[in-house]
Amino acid sequence: MSQISDTELSRLATKVGAQLLDSERRLVTAESCSGGWIGKALTDVPGSSGFYLGGVVSYSNTLKQSLLGVLPSTLAQHGAVSEAAVHEMAIGALETLGGHIAVAVSGIAGPEGGQPGKPVGTVWFGWAWREGDEIESRTALETFSGDREAVRRQIVQRALGEILKLDV
Repeated sequence: MSQISDTELSRLATKVGAQLLDSERRLVTAESCSGGWIGKALTDVPGSSGFYLGGVVSYSNTLKQSLLGVLPSTLAQHGAVSEAAVHEMAIGALETLGGHIAVAVSGIAGPEGGQPGKPVGTVWFGWAWREGDEIESRTALETFSGDREAVRRQIVQRALGEILKLDV
């Protein structure tokens, strides 16, 4: 598999921005293993302030709890790299940061940190969006290959690509 280029990520972020502008929606992000790269890709697009409000890079469990409302019991029972954690991160991002759509990611980019059942490249994604007075959500698990940079590029691609598929 070839490395995802900056040009490809830029093109994708531009498409996401255009879709959000057309639907008059704004995006927020809650990033762990991507380290803010989703937000960087979005803010590289001229006019991004029209569709991107901002995000939280919550690398530590403490910040996941204090900034995004992830429950200590979720982290104790499932860990930070889990469906439950990214679900709470995405909902927490919407509630804390505002906006209409949130994307959250938590995973193991490597090269260390893998464990049985959660190898390097394991990434959980969460998307949440406002539907009237309700919040809807979706999660997905991916296992990416490659070095740390390759994994993180795939994270940005998957996170943004799914936003284009949301019917909101």
